[in-house]
Amino acid sequence: MRIFVAGHKGMVGSAILRHLESHEVDGLFLLRDKKQLDLRDQAAVRSFFREHKIDQVYLAAAKVGGIKANHEFPAEFLYDNLSIQNNVIDSAFRFGVQKLLFLGSSCIYPRDSRQPISESDLLAGPLEKTNEPYAIAKIAGIKLCESLNRQYGATSGVDYRAVMPCNLYGPGDNYHPENSHVIPGLIRRIYEAKVSGAASVSIWGTGAAKREFMHVDDLAEAAVTVMKAPLSVYKNLTYKTPSHINVGSGEEVTILELAQLIANKVGFDGAIEVDPSKPDGTPRKVMSSKIVRELGWSPKIDLNGGLDTAISDFTSHYCFYS
Repeated sequence: MRIFVAGHKGMVGSAILRHLESHEVDGLFLLRDKKQLDLRDQAAVRSFFREHKIDQVYLAAAKVGGIKANHEFPAEFLYDNLSIQNNVIDSAFRFGVQKLLFLGSSCIYPRDSRQPISESDLLAGPLEKTNEPYAIAKIAGIKLCESLNRQYGATSGVDYRAVMPCNLYGPGDNYHPENSHVIPGLIRRIYEAKVSGAASVSIWGTGAAKREFMHVDDLAEAAVTVMKAPLSVYKNLTYKTPSHINVGSGEEVTILELAQLIANKVGFDGAIEVDPSKPDGTPRKVMSSKIVRELGWSPKIDLNGGLDTAISDFTSHYCFYS
């Protein structure tokens, strides 16, 4: 089996590749970094698929970032993600790939969704403005997979699936001081505050927003579980909802509680200050993971232990970020 893991150097793609390799999946892994294959280049992507006769695709490549990056670069978050996923999904279909897994994000759901969020809540209300362009791109990816299944599933055997994880963290994360997601951003800022002897660290918003976090290795296991599920089982579980599946840990914490937990773990004893002039984003976002749990998956890494591995990953590579 020839398996293309798109985005294999990113946090999610590398975790999926680790899981596939460690569980002795019988396959040849096709891997290309950004310099070797620009997934925004339609002609290059089509040529790659034409040449390599790929059997399965894990589409983890994306332009990602935290609330600040989404606020400052909305055009890139929309255009680049649409380009990447359209090129990969379309080329997969054109060149006979029957199985594909698309990785999305919980930000696809309305800002004021009921809690916990179900797959059927997609498009039920307005999106959170701070990450709307990214969310729209991911929704388009879900709908492209869904539409190809509906139009060509019976005649061509197309089986394109999608999973929507909650907020992720873990080894290989992006620790950029301004454009990272919340956990890696907090780890870096609080660690540097400790090193510099700063008296305090400021976090965006009121600190009251609640988020669900999951270790990326748990997501990788869930992704492979969804991909390997028999088509009849997958269809039976998703026939009443849009064809994607939520994947969450069920662990929820406020941003302020998270910052304080990280501060304790890195040994920072200064003050954690909130900045209400900055946006909180969605007030609360916890997902229902009932469907994926019916496939036999459940998370194995809790937030407390997972943060230890994330902090260790950051500190062991800190010289490269400085």
